[in-house]
Amino acid sequence: MQNFKILWADDEIDLLKPHILFLQQKGYDIVTVNSGLDAVEKVEEDNFDVIFLDEMMPGMTGLETLQQIKTIKPQIPVVMITKSEEEHIMDDAIGGKIADYLIKPINPNQILLSVKKILQNKQLISEKTNLSYQQDFRNISMAYNDAIDHEEWADIYKKLTYWELEIDETENKSMQEVLETQKVEANANFARFIKENYLEWLNVPNISKPVLSHQVMKKHVFPKIKTDKPLFLL
Repeated sequence: MQNFKILWADDEIDLLKPHILFLQQKGYDIVTVNSGLDAVEKVEEDNFDVIFLDEMMPGMTGLETLQQIKTIKPQIPVVMITKSEEEHIMDDAIGGKIADYLIKPINPNQILLSVKKILQNKQLISEKTNLSYQQDFRNISMAYNDAIDHEEWADIYKKLTYWELEIDETENKSMQEVLETQKVEANANFARFIKENYLEWLNVPNISKPVLSHQVMKKHVFPKIKTDKPLFLL
């Protein structure tokens, strides 16, 4: 079993010792803190799979802590635990992109169910992403080994960028090394493509070719200057 790490922030954390022991017996590594500020510091220092966050803490509240955590590491799922069922609190928490919320008093099985639901969902997403990339891997490799034009190369770049972002969001990143290898191979083939076609793009008019560096201003900037609208160049 993978050793998942949980951060639990509650100003009454000592009263939750039975819950913590229960999760530890299930194989989870629990890190506890007494305040929102301490929780933020722990998130800056370490990585966690799930965070339990008490909504009513002195000093930095649970909602304020949630905002700080999402700024630092937005990918970590946060479970909000609250004594209050007031609608505006739940709206703010859900708007802060919490993964789940629990109403006190809570029991150990509620905590365990919430953890399993979140972690299994992350695992399913990872498995689906990895499988989908494996299926697309061959298509991408075959594409850049064929005689393709610059527009098709642009499509390959978009696909590789898409998979890079998707795989970066998975838990184990087991396909990351494969993707990096494919990117290196694609870059080598693209460099060869540029070398074989660049002189023709420069010297032969009226052929399909990308916009070259010396044409950017003429094709994309100067036409806009002729309009009545202000133009800002960054």
